[in-house]
Amino acid sequence: MTKRKWYSNEFKARVALEAIREELTLAELSKKHGVHPNMISGWKRSAIW
Repeated sequence: MTKRKWYSNEFKARVALEAIREELTLAELSKKHGVHPNMISGWKRSAIW
């Protein structure tokens, strides 16, 4: 069984800001950072709210 991966708040904020800018799609961002698109969407929602 694998361990759960934890991301720093700085990393989450950086990725969320990239998602908010909408220069790349969620799929492109997820491939770039190695994170599932649903996680990026959640971080983006948290950053906006």
